[in-house]
Amino acid sequence: MNLSVTQQKKDNSINSDKVTRVLNKKQKFLVPSVYHFYKEPPLIVRGEGCYLFDSNGRFYLDCYTGVGAMSLGHSHPKILSAVHEQIDKLQHTTTIYLTEPMFELAEVLADMAPGNLGRTFFCASGTEANETAMLMASIKTGREHFLSLEKGLHGRTKSAMSVTQIPMWRADPFLLDTCCVAPGYEDPNSLEFIEKELKTEKYAAIILEPIQGNGGILVPPNGYWKTLRDLCFETGTLLIADEVQTGINRTGSFYAVEQEDVVPDFITTAKALGNGFPIAACITNDEIAESNKRPLASTYGGSPVACQAALTVIECHRELNLGEKSQQSGAFLVECLTELKEQFDIISDIRGKGLMIGVEIRPENADSAAEVTDFILEEMKNEGFLLGKTGLDRNVLTLMPPLIIENSQLRMLCESLSTVLGNIQP
Repeated sequence: MNLSVTQQKKDNSINSDKVTRVLNKKQKFLVPSVYHFYKEPPLIVRGEGCYLFDSNGRFYLDCYTGVGAMSLGHSHPKILSAVHEQIDKLQHTTTIYLTEPMFELAEVLADMAPGNLGRTFFCASGTEANETAMLMASIKTGREHFLSLEKGLHGRTKSAMSVTQIPMWRADPFLLDTCCVAPGYEDPNSLEFIEKELKTEKYAAIILEPIQGNGGILVPPNGYWKTLRDLCFETGTLLIADEVQTGINRTGSFYAVEQEDVVPDFITTAKALGNGFPIAACITNDEIAESNKRPLASTYGGSPVACQAALTVIECHRELNLGEKSQQSGAFLVECLTELKEQFDIISDIRGKGLMIGVEIRPENADSAAEVTDFILEEMKNEGFLLGKTGLDRNVLTLMPPLIIENSQLRMLCESLSTVLGNIQP
């Protein structure tokens, strides 16, 4: 799709009546904890390729992709064709019946997984995948404690929220006391603390993200995962790699742990696996899988429609060589952003891998970091670009565009960001 956001007439008006009606319904019928970005939110009605369209006819370059889900962009014709064909034949069963797409996908995931990981349990969300990994780890080890890192996010159910270490996502007032937090990637004493804890031999597993997404796009130091892998082997602790955001070529390889040359005991993945269709997977090895003989089922986990979508997603990734493209596009984006960092002191750091990039905003008045970040998001939306925000202080602009994005579109993004940053008063 050949669109230029910068050529679009700047019009900050919104179809106000329709948006107001939708916002009124949201306020009346949804729980109040469901929030949205923007003071003047667009009402999204359509997506195509790298773009989203609102009810007013404006289009936006989608640089957040539903929190990293739409790696192939919106309404990808090959995915839609495969899904339509599957729906015409069979829309839904459960994991208790035999359907070809589920087993074909399990075989493909076994082929794509590192090392000896080849047994999959399908579910509908990353939270469920992490819960499954934690359950299987407890069954295998006979232990009930779990370790996780500061600034990690692993889900919104009881156990997953208990190992989440971002305050705004720990809503449960009665979190499990069997979950302990270790210093995160930024702390030089992180591995020393973990080693001491794991030697107590009370932990079933440690769960962590290869790159912490909602924590602010935090990348581990070189060698961190290899040392952690050794510590887990020594203490009988299982290693869960939460690749819900980093998986499926987002960071430049199918799974981010491949770049660490480490084979964990579990990989959990979701989001980009279905390119918008709800599917998740918990992948482990034969030994751990065989340790659990009790029934496991998921009503929607083996959905033939979602599995067919995921099969087509992986096929497209292979055809388009999106792992390599993610690396190349990410390097180009970081180069453009680095030019901005040299120009604007308000950018304190740029970090990430592939097309999972964080731009930390630090104004002179650090207390206003979140407010300034929100201003940038709003103005970038008005310019025709949708970005994310992460970090404990909600001050990290988060860029996870479709992996099919072109460098010319990334350049337009940075040009508009330069304009917006130039309008911020010091």
